[in-house]
Amino acid sequence: MDKKFKVSFKNGEQMQFEEGTTYKEISEQFKESFKYDILVAKVDNILTDLSETLKKDCEIEFFDRSSSTGNSVYVRSARFILVLAVKRLFGDTADVLIGNNIDNGTYFYVQNIEMNEKVVAQIYDEMKEIVKQDYLFTKLSVFRMDAIKYFRKKNSIDKVNVLKYISNTYVNLYRINDMYDYFYDRLAYSTKSIDDFSLTYIDHGVVAITTPKQLKPNSPSKYVHHEKMFEEYKDYLNWLWQINVLTAADLNKIVSQANEVNIINMAEAHYNSQLTRIADEIYSLDKKIKIVLLAGPSSSGKTTTAKKLDIYLRSKGFITHSIGLDNYYKDLDKRVLDKNGKPDFESIAAIDTDLFNKNLTDLLAGKKVNLPVYNFVTGKREYKKNTLQLGEKDLIIIEGLHALNEDLTKAIPKSKKYKIYISPLTQINIDKHNFINPEIVRKLRRIVRDSKTRGYGAKATLRRWIDIETGEEENILKFQDTADKIINSSLVYEIGVLKTYVEPLLFNVNEDDPEYSEAISLINFLRNFLPIPSDDVPADSILREFIGGSCFYK
Repeated sequence: MDKKFKVSFKNGEQMQFEEGTTYKEISEQFKESFKYDILVAKVDNILTDLSETLKKDCEIEFFDRSSSTGNSVYVRSARFILVLAVKRLFGDTADVLIGNNIDNGTYFYVQNIEMNEKVVAQIYDEMKEIVKQDYLFTKLSVFRMDAIKYFRKKNSIDKVNVLKYISNTYVNLYRINDMYDYFYDRLAYSTKSIDDFSLTYIDHGVVAITTPKQLKPNSPSKYVHHEKMFEEYKDYLNWLWQINVLTAADLNKIVSQANEVNIINMAEAHYNSQLTRIADEIYSLDKKIKIVLLAGPSSSGKTTTAKKLDIYLRSKGFITHSIGLDNYYKDLDKRVLDKNGKPDFESIAAIDTDLFNKNLTDLLAGKKVNLPVYNFVTGKREYKKNTLQLGEKDLIIIEGLHALNEDLTKAIPKSKKYKIYISPLTQINIDKHNFINPEIVRKLRRIVRDSKTRGYGAKATLRRWIDIETGEEENILKFQDTADKIINSSLVYEIGVLKTYVEPLLFNVNEDDPEYSEAISLINFLRNFLPIPSDDVPADSILREFIGGSCFYK
């Protein structure tokens, strides 16, 4: 008699299945409960391909593209389909280079192929054909040296180089039809489930592949162009080409030769040059600008950037003043409640924008203003003779969640304002087909900072991330195109430094914690990078905002 195992599910149900039943077969029992195709499973809290088979009593949870876990699987799987389509159309001499992340997808271009709208349409049609043919994504665990030999034979030197620095004895490869590729995390069961995507030709050979977002899984995967973001992406990519550090392997080679101080200094110089250009531009506007507003998503380096920009502006002769938005919170008893029934601290409705605009208008008129201070203990604004009066050379810097929202400064003429959006917009790739989502960088930064300054473990940060994302979508990202300038706060070396701090914190997430599989995913991601000691990170680096040792926080 075939052996049977008891399987428990998150909804409380329990069933028995025969040994060797695939998780795909088990998922068929629950597909009516999901709006979209089930893509991956957690088996005893470990992320598992649907093609794997039942071997013991266990608990299973399934995910579709409306979840963070399932959406990541969807995006990776779509990229593999893209790579296969290009190879089938143009042969091995053509290869995809995945680039920067955008709102609901990524940029890419195809090496050795002249791209235009007709070629893009061919690739799209081929991808749709691959989806229609419903190929399986087959995972193979192979000896790392055998994988290196295979990719060297296929002339995929980017994968040869990245696998060289991974210490694992075995690595996971995935296959569609007769093509193999390296991915450090899970893919879908088959191509049929990856049926919603679009390709949009942009310019200069760059194409966007867009897929549904986790927070908007049923929205059409339509590309929305952000010109300033796109220009920053191109500028950063060109800079990476200039310094010859495009992948994790390129960075690892530098670290293995003990030359990381050079790449640290170059990255810091590149970041600082952005602040120099902004200070020069504000100065060139002949003192018309009186208010500088800076916003960006969590862990973008806003606070350090505001402090550094303050120095750059002072070096131009400006007298700078910082006004904190927190001091304009409405009194707690006048606050609207959030979805959890608690006083709202996130939306712009929590800010007394009428008072804020009156104070700014009075300041620009040359009046002396007594600025409020919010008491977080009493939940009320207080006045402690914190007065300010602006002169000809005075400039106000405002950094905060809602700084780009026009409602915050609706009474101030646009000619008096200079808006800055900051975020780690792009990074080096792991290899040509595995780009680094900037969200991962922000997440790693946040985990380290929360541990150092708030006493939170990694699981607490990971648990809150979906709420952080939701707030950013509503309060920051939709205003990014209103910025006068974009600051890319990515540092090409930072993942190697963050690894030394964040990896132990991730290992502290327990196997029975809901965040365990995400912690393991981040650990697997970090294995692609050699650690970099923080000794040579400058005291004024934005990275110090997260790892400690900043000269701005003494």
